[in-house]
Amino acid sequence: MENLAPAYSTPVLLLIAAAAVGLLLLLVMKVRLHAFIALVLVSLLTALAAGIPVAQVPAALLAGFGTTLGSVALLVGFGVMLGRLLEVTGGAQVLADSLINRFGEARAPFALGVAALIFGFPIFFDAGLVVFLPIILTVARRFGGSVLYYALPAAGAFAAMHAIVPPHPGPVAAGTALGADIGVILLIGVPVAVISWYVGVYLVSRFLGARFDVPVPDLLFGEVNGGEDATGRPAATPPAFATVLGLLLVPLILISFNTVLTTLVTNGAIAEGQLWVEILQLLGNTPVALLISLLVAIAVLGRRNGTLSDTMDVLDKALGPICSIILITGAGGMFGGVLRTSGIGDALTSSLSGLGLPLLLQAFLIATALRVAQGSATVALTTTAGLIATQAAGLDNVHLTLLVVAIAAGSTVLSHVNDSGFWLVSRFFGMDEKTTLKTWTVMETTLGVSAFALAAILWPVAGLL
Repeated sequence: MENLAPAYSTPVLLLIAAAAVGLLLLLVMKVRLHAFIALVLVSLLTALAAGIPVAQVPAALLAGFGTTLGSVALLVGFGVMLGRLLEVTGGAQVLADSLINRFGEARAPFALGVAALIFGFPIFFDAGLVVFLPIILTVARRFGGSVLYYALPAAGAFAAMHAIVPPHPGPVAAGTALGADIGVILLIGVPVAVISWYVGVYLVSRFLGARFDVPVPDLLFGEVNGGEDATGRPAATPPAFATVLGLLLVPLILISFNTVLTTLVTNGAIAEGQLWVEILQLLGNTPVALLISLLVAIAVLGRRNGTLSDTMDVLDKALGPICSIILITGAGGMFGGVLRTSGIGDALTSSLSGLGLPLLLQAFLIATALRVAQGSATVALTTTAGLIATQAAGLDNVHLTLLVVAIAAGSTVLSHVNDSGFWLVSRFFGMDEKTTLKTWTVMETTLGVSAFALAAILWPVAGLL
């Protein structure tokens, strides 16, 4: 559904958005209303208060809900089944043991983060987090302590790569809108993402892990797999490290086909409409890639778990606990979608774009405002780039790249209740809303601020080159 013209002035719309967020937090954290019910109720009330015509309210609600479910439900479903299969066959434990043996116990969180940075190069945030979930939880169970020590470095790594580094859609779209060279964005974006991750995620996660003792959840994968498989029989010999790594590389390679080829087609390096390109893009479409990866895992690991019927029983039980996660994430997308459709984001950006601020700071603040107002990082990236494209005309590729980084930084900060990713992280790691705001939201903000600080430092240096 297309965004509507704002029904009220910008201050009124911002008050409506702030009141909606406040009401949602009140219902969830104080009244203890279920998050799914609260999100749908507040989305309905916000749509009416923001002036969306009554006849269009159902479409506005379903648009955000359906779009989010379309991207999340298949990813979470296939990803959790793959993760459960890795867990019950001992594959996750094998990978965790290999990781720890190479890096040591003290550096386990760092190792998880580095691995996520590598895997996050072609894989989107939500898909990478789902695939890595059993590894994170297995390492956390082995060493104990707050799950945040292990979860935040990995999740933050996927977030950093997704926001800043091509071929992810946000930086590619922003770079294209500004006329920047994607290759330059890649060359500068990778070190910026890595440094931002280390400062804004890894170091911060050590502080947050010490302050918030979040137990390792057993909702998704049950208790520690201790010698028996899911059917109660003695567990078979765990798969080899190379086998487990190979299974994880299957979605990585397939998704790489899609992301890289899509970037090349967008920039005219490969002609559009070629059959071989479209086939590889189909295989690399994230749900399709995860489906293929799951089928390969069933063929390779399923026989270790008894008959095919036993394996299907394991996969069936893996789906039950994620129903709530999927619905809450979809409802979070509904809330963000209503805020976008109401025109709150458009009204906000139009008022900010004329403040006469330095271009780099203006890019960061507009993206931040959009992120806070409507939740979607990708929308914040693409919209901000389009708004400042005229002002950026004539800049060299390095400065254009730094603008992309500043926009990406702004689109990362302050993930909260109108962001579907907020709910995904909250439910995956067993955190309530208050704890998620104090941990995930803080870490996303320090990540974004770190990236912007690097862009601000490099901006005058680029002028000397």
